[in-house]
Parts: sequence; structure tokens; C-alpha cells
Amino acid sequence: MAEVMGPGVDDARAWEERLGWAHGLISADPAERDAAQERLAAARRSTGLARRRFDEAWRLASGQGVRSPLDAPAVRRAHDEYVAVQRRSLPDGLWDGPHRAEIAGWPGLPYALLFLEWEARYPQEWTLYAKAWGTKQALIRDVAAAAGDETVRAKLVDLTATVVRRAYRCKDREYVRVARAVDGEELRGRLAGARESDDPWARLHAGYLLWILDRPGVPNSRHVWRKWLAEAG
Repeated sequence: MAEVMGPGVDDARAWEERLGWAHGLISADPAERDAAQERLAAARRSTGLARRRFDEAWRLASGQGVRSPLDAPAVRRAHDEYVAVQRRSLPDGLWDGPHRAEIAGWPGLPYALLFLEWEARYPQEWTLYAKAWGTKQALIRDVAAAAGDETVRAKLVDLTATVVRRAYRCKDREYVRVARAVDGEELRGRLAGARESDDPWARLHAGYLLWILDRPGVPNSRHVWRKWLAEAG
């Protein structure tokens, strides 16, 4: 099948209209999180149904010998419907972001940060409703490129400080990239506090981050991590 086309670029108001409800996913109020999770579950069901309708329309057009099924009106309608529904869900609505060099001006950036904050603060809920390790990895790499913006920088410091205080999860190692992008007194102070905490995970993760921040030329590889672990005892 040909690649599904992206929806294009729009403004912050359109993003808020589509995904404003997602702020509830990171609320401290369990009732607000429950409501947002129900909204997300419904959006993901709708996305799945729209995708199946698009796939079926594509299959029928292909079986009729249409050279380019997207030229068929029924396929085009099904495709447009799928894209419209997809953009109202997570993580699907984040999949058509701009090139990394242009991420700072992307109206979807606050929702990319929200998705990462949700995973950082409520990892089990994120896993249940929207697990997407590849998306997590790509977004961490993307948002690190926007660290020059002070608002984004503060959020990335918070994210990094939150992640180091929990048990390791898939793709968390990517936060080394973020830490290097926002390295400074505030981040190092919070990491130092985590390194002195009673939580063994916090001590371990913060210790590694502080160590590798002092060595900008050292790659953040599994080999380096394991060697550091062995030497740290």
C-alpha cells in the first residue's frame, strides 16, 4: 500500500480544538484523568475504524485495476476521513510533525511535550492507553532540538528530573540527549538532589546523567552504560 499522506500544517487554535482534552491526561485529579482516558480510548477506536474503512476502500479499488487507488473518489474520501479522525487521537495526531530543525515553531510541540509528560508522570496509564515506544523515542529526539526556547527548556528540565526518579522504562536512555541539550545549573541541582535521595533508581539514574554530562564526548551507548554500572558498583 502507498504511504498515507500527512495532514499538513495548521495553527495552535486548531490543535487546541482537536486535542485540548488531552491536558486532562496529566491532571493531578484522578477524575479528570479518567475522563481524558475515556476520551482517548474513544478516539483510538474511531481511528481504528476509519483505518479499516480506508484499507477496505483501497483493497476494492486495487482489485478493480485502478492504477492509483488514491485517485478513486471512494478511496480519497476514506483517506481524508481517516486523517481527520487520526488527528484527534494520541499518539497518531503527533506523527506528522515537521523536520527536527523546525520543531521549535511547530504548533503541535506542546502536545508532544504533553505526551512525554504523561508517560513520565503516569507511566502505567500511558502504557495502558497509548503505548508507543517508537513515538516516544522520536519525540524525545525532536523536542531536544527545541531546548533553546526558555519555556520548552523548563519543561525538558522537569521531564528529565521526573524520569530519573523512577524505574527505567523503554527508551528512557534517550533523555541523555535532552539532558545534554538543557545542561545547566538548574538541571544539575535537581539531579544532585536525586542522587542523594533514598530511592535507588533515582541515585543510579541521576549519577549516570551527571557523569555523562561531564563527558560530552562520550557516546550514550549501552556499552558505556554497562561499564559505568560496573565501575559504580
